[in-house]
Amino acid sequence: MEKYLFRQMPRGYAGGWYAPIDEPVLGGLYGTCFDVEVAKEDDTYRMWFSWRPTRLIGHTTSKDGIHWEMPSVVLASVPGSDWEGYEVNRPTLVKRNGLYHMWYTGQTVSSEFTKASSSIGYATSVDGLNWERHPEPVMRPEYPWEKYALMCPFVLWDEENSIYRMWYSGGEQYEPDAIGYATSKDGIHWDRLENPIFVPRADSYWQCKKVTAPFVLEVDGGYVMYYIGFDGSGHSAVGAVCSEDGISGWTEHPDNPLIAGKDGSWDHNGICKVSIIEEESGGCKLWYNGCNRQREEIGILLKDEYHTMWGVEGAPVVEKQREPIEYQGPVEKKMWL
Repeated sequence: MEKYLFRQMPRGYAGGWYAPIDEPVLGGLYGTCFDVEVAKEDDTYRMWFSWRPTRLIGHTTSKDGIHWEMPSVVLASVPGSDWEGYEVNRPTLVKRNGLYHMWYTGQTVSSEFTKASSSIGYATSVDGLNWERHPEPVMRPEYPWEKYALMCPFVLWDEENSIYRMWYSGGEQYEPDAIGYATSKDGIHWDRLENPIFVPRADSYWQCKKVTAPFVLEVDGGYVMYYIGFDGSGHSAVGAVCSEDGISGWTEHPDNPLIAGKDGSWDHNGICKVSIIEEESGGCKLWYNGCNRQREEIGILLKDEYHTMWGVEGAPVVEKQREPIEYQGPVEKKMWL
């Protein structure tokens, strides 16, 4: 019998984040909406998101980040494909020189002879709506720790070194276990590190089982990474760490987990992947998917200040705000994702 550290998961939000409304901004009649990527172009927010039960990638727009237009389909699975025949989801985008580059997760289901798997695909578009796919996945599981699934890519363009930098998740199909790192000159051919750069912590109750779904910000010459942590009973929350190179030397935010849902709310059962915009006018917006065991929907949080590094030389001191929670001992493994 597997056992993991267990404490009651903290509730609500920390690290300066707060909810402007107490309901989701996308979901409801549209069904399950999850794992978003949001960009701002002029005065319009654009969201690409994972959409079930149709198992495809949708797109919608908003003027305020709260009220969204009716979504449309922009990328669907490919029937008969050996890597994206069942579902496509979890997009990440980079816009360079007038062209949109999207990396996403393509998935298959188990059959009599094969296990379900996930790989990372690539597509380009001039408008973010009509996409031309690369025919093969640009990354498949290769190293032992990646097992059957690569998913949740997040990509930044490194202008100084003229490379794409990808943080991604690998491991089990639902949910992946750890976070890896890769680089590419063209977005298609990737050089990845053999081992994960960020793994679960056995001594940290809220992230002792799995860590996944990175979102990375360039901050003060370093990197802040938001990610999902799973506790031993299968509940999820979002925390943040910072690093000077985005690969090693990660320092946890003292208030982790920062986003853990609220009792009795639409997101009480778990918090998943985030997308963040630092506004030119100041402050940040964060979109995330929360769940209540019936469906996943998209919510929004605000933060009045920009991000800064913490725990490194010269960085401001971040004071801990959460009260410590008493350790309640190990529990049996229960996963209901």
